[in-house]
Order: sequence, then C-alpha cells, then structure tokens
Amino acid sequence: MPGVESGGTREGYVVVNGVRTYYEERGSGEPLLFLHGGLCTAEMCQPQTVALAAQYRVLVPERRGHGRTPDVPGPLSYEMMARDTTAFMDALGISTAHLVGWSDGALVGLLVAMGDPERVRRLVFMGQALNLDGLRPGTVEYMSGLTARAIPAYTEAYERLSPDGPGHFAVVLDKLKRLWCAPTGVTLDRLAGVRSPTLILIGDNDIVDVAHAAAMYQALPEGRLGVVPNGSHHLPMERPDVVNQFMLAFLSEDEPAPVTPPRVRQRTHASDGAVRTVGDGTP
Repeated sequence: MPGVESGGTREGYVVVNGVRTYYEERGSGEPLLFLHGGLCTAEMCQPQTVALAAQYRVLVPERRGHGRTPDVPGPLSYEMMARDTTAFMDALGISTAHLVGWSDGALVGLLVAMGDPERVRRLVFMGQALNLDGLRPGTVEYMSGLTARAIPAYTEAYERLSPDGPGHFAVVLDKLKRLWCAPTGVTLDRLAGVRSPTLILIGDNDIVDVAHAAAMYQALPEGRLGVVPNGSHHLPMERPDVVNQFMLAFLSEDEPAPVTPPRVRQRTHASDGAVRTVGDGTP
C-alpha cells in the first residue's frame, strides 16, 4: 500500500512473495534500493539513506525476519532474498534501479544483478565476501558462536519492532547463523557475467580479506574497488562521510570507465643476449 509521510520518510507495506513487507522511502529521482545487512532495520541505514536521498529516490525494504517484516517458516537463503528483492521492485512498478547492499544485502544485490541483469543499473557491494574462502580467519567461528546477549542493539531493535513477538529473535538469529556459516555457491568466475558497473567497498579491517576484494574487482567487467583505512565491518556506521563520498561519486559517473588491467613487465632475452623489458605501459 502507499507509504505515509513521517519526518521526511514515507513508510508503507507491500506483499512480496506472500510476505507483508515493510519499507521506507525518501527523496526523489532515479530509484535506488538500499539492501540492509543481516539483523538490521531501516533506521540503521539512515547514515547512508539520508545522504543518498539528496539525489535519488531511496527505498529500504526490510527483508523477511527483519525489522517490521515477519519471519516465515523455513530456512533463509540468499537466493530467496534476491527473489524477494525483484518482487519488491515489481510491486512498486520499478523496472530498473541502483542497488546498494551492505553485508548480507550486498550478496543479495549481486544475485539480483546476476539473475536479472537488466534490473540493476549500478551496484555497490559493501562489506561482504562472495564465499567463505573470502573471509578472514576466525570469522566463521565468531559468527557461529553469536548469541543474542552479545549483540544487544540488534536484539532490542528486533524485540521492539518485529510482529513476531517477544522471544522470536533467537529463531531468526539461528537461521542467519546457519546462512552465514554455509557455502554460498557463488564463485569468482561468475562475476564475468555481471553487466552492471560495480563498486566493491570494504574497510581494511573488515571481515572480508582485502586480497579477496581485489580478486572480485579484477573479475568484474566493470569493477571499482575502494578500501577505507581503519575501517571494520561496521564501516557504514563508523565512517559514513567516507562511505557516502565513495558511493555518490560512483553512482554519478556519466559513463562506465573501461577497466584496463595493468600491463605486465616481462624481461626477455634477445638473440644478441641483451635483456629488454616489454609491456611497460607505453602504447
């Protein structure tokens, strides 16, 4: 149903694949979906969505089991959440949009770009790895051991907003832990088919290995890479000014810049025994 105005934010619900899904909307212009991280709510995205709304129509759907959107029996999967994202776009009559995803939302956005490439204009992939191999050592063990007590801000937000009632947070947390610690099935070679210009953005102390982020950038036909010093997995909250600057500059590019791999300098031995260098970057 249409949203209602509340302090500059329009709020509403639409039915997405049978789930009554809450969303917030602000700004006007080209549509942009902000896809939140695991356990997050729309309010937690405001450091980015307020800045983006100065130039875009920003929509933040709360995925099933998050915020005001109810949980549904059965496990969660990234593929399911990607299908929900395209169904959300359909419900609001949005044919194409920019997608900005953080953490779980980044992988959801990437799967939309892979499965429905014509729907995604530009993609920001922030604070996420393609698969478990891209995570820093110890990350899976940390995630598997998470408890509600260890993340009080997320627990409080769920208990306050969720229609599922008190005590259900443990159910959703268990589903997400299973999701986070299982193989995603997404590999680097699949990035060659991503048509959308894509910005990979991480902190240098993120749960994502920097070398993995660089490998993703190199595998994308239209890739960009940003690494923020002294940034953790909570980079959007820690350094919103830097994150917003990266995103707005990337989203406002007029034309995708061609990605040209650096030339490799190789030493060769000529027949006269001289050593020459080739591929030195000269035309």
